[in-house]
Amino acid sequence: MRKIVSSLVVLVLMLVMLAGCTSTSEPPAPPAPPTPKVAKIGLGHITSIAKSTDLTVEADGTVKTPAGQVDTVIVAAAFDADGKVMQVAIDTSQSKVAFDKDLQLTTDISVPGQTKVELKDGYGMKRVSSIQKEWFEQAAELEKWMIGKTVSEIKAMKTKQRDESHPAVPDVPELTSLVTITVQDYIAALEEAYNTAVDVPEGGAKLGLGHVVDLGSSKSYANVDGKETLPLAQVNATIAATLFDADGKVLHTIIDTCQTKVTYDKDGKVTADKTAEPKSKKELGDAYGMKRASGIGKEWFEQMAELEKWMAGKTVDQIKAMKLTTTGDHPGAPDEADLKSLVTVTVGDYIEALAESYTNAKSIAQ
Repeated sequence: MRKIVSSLVVLVLMLVMLAGCTSTSEPPAPPAPPTPKVAKIGLGHITSIAKSTDLTVEADGTVKTPAGQVDTVIVAAAFDADGKVMQVAIDTSQSKVAFDKDLQLTTDISVPGQTKVELKDGYGMKRVSSIQKEWFEQAAELEKWMIGKTVSEIKAMKTKQRDESHPAVPDVPELTSLVTITVQDYIAALEEAYNTAVDVPEGGAKLGLGHVVDLGSSKSYANVDGKETLPLAQVNATIAATLFDADGKVLHTIIDTCQTKVTYDKDGKVTADKTAEPKSKKELGDAYGMKRASGIGKEWFEQMAELEKWMAGKTVDQIKAMKLTTTGDHPGAPDEADLKSLVTVTVGDYIEALAESYTNAKSIAQ
């Protein structure tokens, strides 16, 4: 009987001890939320020629020479599965092609155009800025503010009109001392990037935006043997938004070209519609008109899709090592066995834009 009582006492004590341990132990930690991953990337752009000017003569005889101005806002963005911005790059190509009173080019069209980010302090905003910040610095602050938000949340940003040239300046506490530029076009380009975004494989580590701005197709006025060449300001902005993995390999790239023309008559008056928004080659689709002249029967956007596929899985160095043709109608076209029947356009600017997107790439926000 004593043995039974002793055993019961021991059992009770063990239960009490177990109960005490259970009541004071920490509850298990909740599982960590899944790390956000890039689900899509997009490229948006808005082009305007509204600031192009005519040749004019004032009443006092003062001559104002013409200039074709092409402004292209460019936004590359990475989004998670919920549509939140994980990384974004904003830039603007603001290119002017100037003429003299005889409609001869005065701009050196052999020099590539530079974007506002590339110009940095050379753009010259800081000296007139109320917050003493250059354009690229303000754009960087806007990018930071966008990260973690959906396009709808970004579009809901409260803005104010500072003056006629600045109708939509941020009016939110986080930005009022950091951004005084007008932001409506940057938000619209971001929305386009989201609306046209494409699915990407897992593993995105960096997003980059690259560009090549070429003025070389612009023309002076000429009249030789009765054959008239009218003045033309042409800006070709090739742009690339690229997602790279941790090893620097391309997961996906989106390449496009905004080929924008400001046409003039022989009197130096702009004949292009200054209120229209010019379309890029991808936006034009079949209307670009390459297929009818293509030896492989493929439109520009179709050839670019094949080039983008070929680039996926390769490093920039591997892409730059692509074999190219040296003769024919389009020297500099791919001379790789798996591309020759798919891409016949000259690809130098596309490779250069992709390489710059790697140089400019920024880590994906976690």
